[in-house]
Amino acid sequence: MSQVTIQKIKENRIESSHFAEELEGLADRIRNRAYEIFQSRNHDGDAVEDWLQAEKDLIFAPEPELLDREGEYELSMAVPGFTTAETKVTVFPDGITVSAESTHEQSEKDGDAHCSEFGHKALYRRINLPKTISEDSVTAKLEDGILRITAQKAENPALSKAFAA
Repeated sequence: MSQVTIQKIKENRIESSHFAEELEGLADRIRNRAYEIFQSRNHDGDAVEDWLQAEKDLIFAPEPELLDREGEYELSMAVPGFTTAETKVTVFPDGITVSAESTHEQSEKDGDAHCSEFGHKALYRRINLPKTISEDSVTAKLEDGILRITAQKAENPALSKAFAA
């Protein structure tokens, strides 16, 4: 079982400009794809539908399973085709974000490809938690295409109330 890198963002503040840059980059790719769709329809149609289609085209958002166990949450999610190096978990007091990105390019030395659906793929999913967690307690492991994340619930009830409001 391979450990996945965890980025911790305390007190719901983005302390890392890198995380903000990643989100902005994702929004830019969606915006560009939505514009391509708009142009392909000769500038006619619904901008919201274009945006939603662009999201579907660019981002894989797997369905998670969140279990509430005594004192902790256990989150499982299928992330097929992604390695531990490509997968990142970002932890907030009130949620967990899973992102991954992979690129495969076919080369001529591999042989003649008659069909290849490999290419660039991205995964992004944010899971809001019912109660706050201790960011320092989070572990994430990837095995056989399944990402398993465990997080201890925060013991500070005042913190839980602050994020629930």
